[in-house]
Amino acid sequence: MLSWDEPTAPETGATPQSTAVDMIALAQASLATLDISAGVQELADGHKGRVEVSQKQMINARADVNQLVPFKYDWAWQKYLDGCANHWMPQEVNMSADISMWKDPDGLSDDERRIVMRSLGYFSTADSLVANNLVLAVYRLITNPECRQYILRQAFEEAIHTHAYQYCVESLAIDEGVVFNMYHEVESVAKKAAWSIRYMQDIVDPTFNTGTVENDRLLLKNLVAYYCVTEGIFFYCGFTQILDMGRRNKMTGISEQFQYILRDESMHLNFGIDVINQIKIENPHVWDEDMKLECTRMIVEGTMLEIGYARDSMPRGVLGMNAEMMEEYLKFIANRRLGQIGLKEQFPGVSNPFPWMSEIMDLKKEKNFFETRVIEYQTGGALNWD
Repeated sequence: MLSWDEPTAPETGATPQSTAVDMIALAQASLATLDISAGVQELADGHKGRVEVSQKQMINARADVNQLVPFKYDWAWQKYLDGCANHWMPQEVNMSADISMWKDPDGLSDDERRIVMRSLGYFSTADSLVANNLVLAVYRLITNPECRQYILRQAFEEAIHTHAYQYCVESLAIDEGVVFNMYHEVESVAKKAAWSIRYMQDIVDPTFNTGTVENDRLLLKNLVAYYCVTEGIFFYCGFTQILDMGRRNKMTGISEQFQYILRDESMHLNFGIDVINQIKIENPHVWDEDMKLECTRMIVEGTMLEIGYARDSMPRGVLGMNAEMMEEYLKFIANRRLGQIGLKEQFPGVSNPFPWMSEIMDLKKEKNFFETRVIEYQTGGALNWD
């Protein structure tokens, strides 16, 4: 710890005054040789002059990424503003009722406790994976500054979500080792985590760069994997289970936090889909029939993994739902994800067996501010879930 009252002793043979004079002289000499042209060149990554909108692109842009304006994608900036308007923190949610119910041997059934544990176990890993993918790869490879601005906001929200799971674990006095190691120890959780990691491995290499058809496709597959599958499918079984508990006045504090998280994740999903579709428009040669087939297979694979997770987390009927109903719901969600990026639906005839989820997703509600944080802070809380 530093003490502001006792200055550190100078080196032997030097006085504080002479040392300061020497440092100033050295600093002045160094600044005299500063080449600002080299620094500006590196900062702008070789791009000179003021940015024109026509130069801006999602990937492989010719424009200086450090110049935020003029905007090309107003929707990206609006999503950033909406995300800021929706800011929340886990400790603002009252967990008293959850603690009492969790401690009560008769408060929840074994199957309900299994759902809570599986949800905390998977989500605590998944949000960390998403955050790692964003900060180690996607931020660097997306060359549009307004999109980067939202990516920074998303990364912060992933940290808040991980904080929320830690807050739930701490509040309920759950063995944190069991929850945070579940992706090593529970097969249905491990499979989903391993699937996501597979699509991160190439692009997190610091030497990886876009600019070739092959590498542009690797980035696009990563975006499909993380936005359409990890955040767009892998989260939906757990969301549905926990939110249904809240509907039944069970674990209401965890349920409320999952509502906030679902709102954030919906914005992440919509942003990712817009980015994917914009890359397709700007790079049509990347989106060929083979790529369409590959991305379709990825979304179907993700759906199958989430169905397996549903069966593991819900081996028997509970909360008015069962694994068969969840399977239909996940296929319904998968069809939406496919359609959102221009691919053919793969599960004909399925419908939404949980229409109440649409109501919960509409977060334009008022709550007693002194009981719990208001869900909708500003208009950013009104989301388009399609």
